[in-house]
Amino acid sequence: MPGRKLRAWKAAIGALSVAASCGVAAAQGPPPPAVSVTPVVSRQVTETADYIGRITAIDKVDLVEEVKKGDLLFRIEQATYKAVVDQARATLAKAKATQVNAKLQFERGKELVRNQNIPQSTVDQREADEAAAQASVMEAQAALEQAEINLGYTEIRSPIDGRIGLERFTKGNLVQPSSGTLATIVSQDPVYVIFQVSQRNLLDYYRRRAADPDKNTHVNIRIKLPNGSIYPHPGLSDFLDVQVDPTTDTVAVRATVPNPDGLLIPGGVVSVTVERGVPKSALTVPQSAVLLDQAGRYVLVVDAAKKVEQRRVTTGAEQGRDIVVTDGLKEGEQIIVEGIQKVRPGQVVTTTVVPGT
Repeated sequence: MPGRKLRAWKAAIGALSVAASCGVAAAQGPPPPAVSVTPVVSRQVTETADYIGRITAIDKVDLVEEVKKGDLLFRIEQATYKAVVDQARATLAKAKATQVNAKLQFERGKELVRNQNIPQSTVDQREADEAAAQASVMEAQAALEQAEINLGYTEIRSPIDGRIGLERFTKGNLVQPSSGTLATIVSQDPVYVIFQVSQRNLLDYYRRRAADPDKNTHVNIRIKLPNGSIYPHPGLSDFLDVQVDPTTDTVAVRATVPNPDGLLIPGGVVSVTVERGVPKSALTVPQSAVLLDQAGRYVLVVDAAKKVEQRRVTTGAEQGRDIVVTDGLKEGEQIIVEGIQKVRPGQVVTTTVVPGT
């Protein structure tokens, strides 16, 4: 009996201990969720405006391979033109021989007339014959040059460096002036990008240019390729159209862009970002930290007590993976960038700091 009572007491004490430990765990609750935060940073940003542009070649010649200026592209049947050149050369040679003989006769006549062996009228006639022979030489020379020009037209060479498209005629086809385009050559580097801006943006551009002490008439542009990547070479505007398109109420702007690797293909559509003004200091946060609901944009801020706060913000232009915040945040405040889906406003969290960009 005493042994059984002792075991019963031990069992009761063990049960009380388990119950007590469970109660402590229940009182403590689950650990705070872990999130990653980054500080709101201030950096120099340039105000931009986005447009849709189209790539065009600076030089385009209606004539896919690379060609250099002067490369032979087409040769038209030359036999007839070569025969005309040969005939013109023969005519020129004959005219020169006639001119030489006329000159000798004139020189001989001047000697004879001194001794009164021939009348002066004969000498005058020989002088006229020499002048006529010289004219015949000039006429034959011009005919030869024209024949050589016509022969030169039978070889079509590239007038520019660029890329030639598919030829529209092959060997054996009959071509003539009415045949139209033989092929198309477009220059590759640099290229133009043309985009349309509204009159409102144009007036804003004039206002900023008037305030610029240097009165710089050009603006820098950046291109975003169709795959979303940023083209590495910036461009510079060089032309503003002189009239508004009445169908769109916009004005065409053209910029010149380097294209050393041939990534920009004439005719392609790209996104164009125009830099507006000089860089200014602005607060930026990662775009992934900015959320949207029916009331607008907001971020989740973690205060000094590790408590989550919902903060409404006003955003500006995108800056790569970041976005400008014009209102709602202060520099140095910690915002959640990872683990957002695990927390709610008012909740305490544990944080891991991710360096700001």
